[in-house]
Amino acid sequence: MTLPKSGVEAYIGLGSNLEDSVDHVSRARLEIAALPGVAETAFSPLYRSTPVGPQDQPDYVNAVMRISTELEPIALLRQLQQIENQHGRLRSIRWGARTLDLDVLLYAQQIINEPDLIVPHQELSKRAFVLYPLADVASSGLIIPGLDSLPQLLAACPPDGLRKIAA
Repeated sequence: MTLPKSGVEAYIGLGSNLEDSVDHVSRARLEIAALPGVAETAFSPLYRSTPVGPQDQPDYVNAVMRISTELEPIALLRQLQQIENQHGRLRSIRWGARTLDLDVLLYAQQIINEPDLIVPHQELSKRAFVLYPLADVASSGLIIPGLDSLPQLLAACPPDGLRKIAA
């Protein structure tokens, strides 16, 4: 794996709860790593979590991927949305079931507040299924811009049934 020249560190949240969720997340990992200007630098274990929002849907499979990228944040988002679409992602119900959900969680130490992209992800500090996999791939002293250190956020967010699964 070659790292992009002058790439910035970014973190991507991956989730799925339809069809073969483990396969969707695993294939998305490979597809993200294959994007021009992107290199995977770490990938968390897979986790199973209960859904946020409507409870009449299957549990989620979640992970976090650390990448080095030359892509600008919005270009990265657009590439991730294309991958979601290739996996049959439909955006009909907020927090509804989905074949694949890819989120830009962090992009360097930037705070981004654009109509299509908010970084750090606005729910990051409240979501065990994001924080615990993030802790698996980030440095222990990671500071989440505008929020707190990762250890402080973890201390305030119990795992709530989150469990590692074998891939």
